[in-house]
Amino acid sequence: MASYDDMEITGDPKTRQLTKINKAERSCFFCKKGIIIADAETGELICNNCGFVLIERIEDLGPERVPSNDDVRNARSGSHYSLAKHDMGLATIIGTVDKDAFGRPLSAPMKYAIERLRKWDSRSQTDTMYSKNLRIAFTLLDRLKDSLGLSYVILEQAAYIYRKAVDKGLTRGRSISGILGASLYAACRYTETPRSLKDISKEINVNKKMMAACYRLILRELDLKMPIADPTKCVARIASKTNINEKTKRKALEIIQRATEFNIVVGKDPLGFAASALYLSCMMNGNKITQKNIAGASGVTEVTVRNRYKELRTRLFQDDMSFEDDSAQTFRI
Repeated sequence: MASYDDMEITGDPKTRQLTKINKAERSCFFCKKGIIIADAETGELICNNCGFVLIERIEDLGPERVPSNDDVRNARSGSHYSLAKHDMGLATIIGTVDKDAFGRPLSAPMKYAIERLRKWDSRSQTDTMYSKNLRIAFTLLDRLKDSLGLSYVILEQAAYIYRKAVDKGLTRGRSISGILGASLYAACRYTETPRSLKDISKEINVNKKMMAACYRLILRELDLKMPIADPTKCVARIASKTNINEKTKRKALEIIQRATEFNIVVGKDPLGFAASALYLSCMMNGNKITQKNIAGASGVTEVTVRNRYKELRTRLFQDDMSFEDDSAQTFRI
C-alpha cells in the first residue's frame, strides 16, 4: 500500500485530495480506477470510486497555528509567537473540555481538581510585577489596534519598543498608558504610518504633553533614530475625510514633490504641510473648501494651514497662475 508520507494535500479542506508525487501510483491499488482522498472529519483515507478504506486514522490536517491573535479554536498548537503578548504566545494552558483522553466526562472530584489547577495555572502566568505590567499594557495595545486601524507589524514594533523601555526602567514613576502611547507613536513614526500624537493620546486618554515627554525620553534612552516624516503619506487620509476627489489629491502630491525639491518641507509638520498642499490644490482646481475644514480633518490649526499655504503659494507659483481662496479674494501669483 502506498505510504501517506509520500503524498501532498490539495483541494477542499473538508475533503482533501491526496495526490502522489509519482503520477503512476495515484489510483487506488484495489480497483485501479479511483483516486485516494482523505476525509478530515473521520480521519480516513478512502478511494472515491469503490470506497475502500486504505487507512483508518490519519493525523490532523487542520492548521498548525493561526495567523492572528483573534481565534485560536481551530489551531492545534495555539496562537503564533508574538511580542505583543505578555508571554510571547509560548505559555501553555489547561483546556476547558472536561473530558479524559478517551472522551469520557470527568468525575465531579476530578473536575473540581482540574478547575483549581486551571485557576492557579492562569495566576502563575502573571506572578511577577513585570508580567502584570506587560499584560496590562498589551491588553490596551490590542484595543488601540482596532480603534486606530493599525496592522500587526506596527503592534509588534510597538511591543518591542515598550519591552525595551520596561527593561530600562522607564516605567518607574510614570504611567503605563503614557509609555505605551509613546512607544506606539514611535512605532508609527518608524514604519511611516500617518498617526499623530494627538490621535493616539485621544484614544488612549492620556495628556498629549505628557505623552510627548515620554516619547522624547524613549528616543533619548533607547537611542532610536526616527526617519523624516513624509507628508505624502498624510494626503490620502486628509482627502478621505474631506471627500476631495482624486484629481485634486494627485495635484497635492505634485505640489509636495515640488516643495521637496526646493527644500521647503524640511522642519515642517507633515500633517500641516499635507493639509496646506491639499488646500492649495483645491484652490487651483476650483474646489470650494475652507481652511477650517482642512484644518479639522488634519488635526492642525487654521493658522498652520494658512502660513504653509502662503509659503507654498509664494515660493512655488510666483509667475504661473492665479486662483481664489475661501475669502473670495483673487491672488495674482
